[in-house]
Amino acid sequence: MEINKSLDESKIIAALLHDIHMSHGTVFNYRSYKLTLQKVNKRLRAEGIGFLTKTCPRLGKAFDKALAGERNLNCTDLGFENLPGTQLPRFLVELFRNVLQPDGRLLQHPCAKCVRDIRQILYLFYKYKLPYSHEQEHEVIAKFERTEREIESLQEDFANLQARLDNSCHNRRRSRPQWVAPPERPQVAREAKILLSDLFSCFDPHDIFPRHGPGVVSTRERLWDKYRWTNISRTITEVYPMYEYFYSSLGHVCDCYKDNLVTEEPKAAKVSLVPKDSRGPRLISCEPVDFQWIQQGLGRAIVRHVEQHPLTKWNVRFTDQSVNQRGALLGSYTGKYATLDLNEASDRVSIGLVRLLFPEHIVRCLMACRSHGTELPDGRVLNLHKYAPMGSSLCFPVLSLVVWAILTAGAPDDDTREGIAVYGDDVIVPTHYASNAIEQLESFGLKINRDKSCISGLFRESCGMDAFNGTPVTPVRLKTVWSSTPSPEVYTAYIDYCNQLYGRQYYTTYDLIVGSLRAIYGPIPGKDMHLHCPSLVDVPLSERPSKSRTNPFLQRKEYRVWDVKSPKVNRRIDGWSMLLRFFAEVANDRNRSTSSVLGVTEQPSADIDLLDGFRVELYTSRRTSMLVRRWR
Repeated sequence: MEINKSLDESKIIAALLHDIHMSHGTVFNYRSYKLTLQKVNKRLRAEGIGFLTKTCPRLGKAFDKALAGERNLNCTDLGFENLPGTQLPRFLVELFRNVLQPDGRLLQHPCAKCVRDIRQILYLFYKYKLPYSHEQEHEVIAKFERTEREIESLQEDFANLQARLDNSCHNRRRSRPQWVAPPERPQVAREAKILLSDLFSCFDPHDIFPRHGPGVVSTRERLWDKYRWTNISRTITEVYPMYEYFYSSLGHVCDCYKDNLVTEEPKAAKVSLVPKDSRGPRLISCEPVDFQWIQQGLGRAIVRHVEQHPLTKWNVRFTDQSVNQRGALLGSYTGKYATLDLNEASDRVSIGLVRLLFPEHIVRCLMACRSHGTELPDGRVLNLHKYAPMGSSLCFPVLSLVVWAILTAGAPDDDTREGIAVYGDDVIVPTHYASNAIEQLESFGLKINRDKSCISGLFRESCGMDAFNGTPVTPVRLKTVWSSTPSPEVYTAYIDYCNQLYGRQYYTTYDLIVGSLRAIYGPIPGKDMHLHCPSLVDVPLSERPSKSRTNPFLQRKEYRVWDVKSPKVNRRIDGWSMLLRFFAEVANDRNRSTSSVLGVTEQPSADIDLLDGFRVELYTSRRTSMLVRRWR
């Protein structure tokens, strides 16, 4: 195989088709491999990369629906030519025949390995982060505004329902009801409110340890400026007093209170568009620095409480996706569980819904640290009727609890309630409850993504696990665009892709990408060398790094390899602010969390490299990683 620094999409597809030919030689023979490769190259010349990022995924989604038994595969409007007399596409038809009948229905005994290989081809470039156009930006922003208008219309409805509940919630039930028929919305709302009241009955929302998150803030403070308060909203200080939550000690208050200005009007959040995939950008909202400070502390406290409370610790998770993944795998084999996916989930939890379901002492704190408006890229400020857009540290916990409370309240019996698993907008429910669950969620203004929800057939997907008949069929999705110029993002991403491809036995594709990486970066270590750096799962001895030394201090052999490093920024600020940073990020163990949802890892801070030790004047600049040679 020719090894060079260039690696375009057609070469990767060719290698992948070769792997499929080697795996299905009697079905997908050499002639089929060559003809399919010719079709791909022809479509790429005619349509460009859009064939792989848009056309193929459309066929993949229709194929998934056929696997789920929801509709027969029909390629008429998908950009593929049908095989005469069938509903199957000519493209990869040899593999489709082992999964679907000629009319597009699922075979009685489909081949799971063919399913995996078909989906691998169709979804390989679905998440490719290509530059997006201004039209795509405008479309995302318009959708954000349209959703805001839709949930605004629900506020009066929720207020009326709240008034009804205020007159009935004092009559609390002693045990969970067993519904004979699907309950009405007021019954579900009342039961959901009681569930959340029970959950937070012993929770003190003021017992928090604020801190800053790793993200950008709308007020544009740099990392080292975040601890010097110059502007705090009165809406926060009325619930979280400034002297108690924003200063390191009373001495800090006495020395610096004159520098701080408490404002009556809170600062607005700010919309930011970040790369997502080939379909366009993702919209997030950057929070003001004072809001982010409290949100991070309150969000972590809620996460800890929910993951430990007997009511929710088996059903709601923020740090462990494996439960939902196992549920999808089991559901695809037994049919016992269905997977639901929420559409625009974070944007459809309205203020009215939060006030309706959460107890009053929690609502007061949640509302104190939410942004009332967000600034759009054109300078307009949009008043928010959602509780919090993506970007707020409270967005994910509040969404998860709203979904759990509604589904649990509407479940017909205790067995159904035990089968509910919520991880944000990924939900597992017993199959017999799936249709009612969708109705319950949509009756409260949430929206189900029916294209990604699976309630029948042999296919399920949740939290990154795509499963068919008890077999994982999750494809490797390339996201980072290849570059022949050395890049830390490309180096680390493609090593990870290679390891995933190797695990799925796509050895030709693995060798192709590894060869191209080696042509640019030189020898790459293997995982069995146990080095703390990006490593491949399989590297021959002759191709491993050869430059080595013996470290006399650690008494071990080390190799000179590529590693990723972020440059450090030394910035000394006033002593009180540095002390506040120390207390927030290191001094209190309760302030450490492994929650990926809130944007942190097991390290005390995303801005700290523990290998070099924590120092209050040391910061790590975001998105400035670089490749360096190190002894490992």
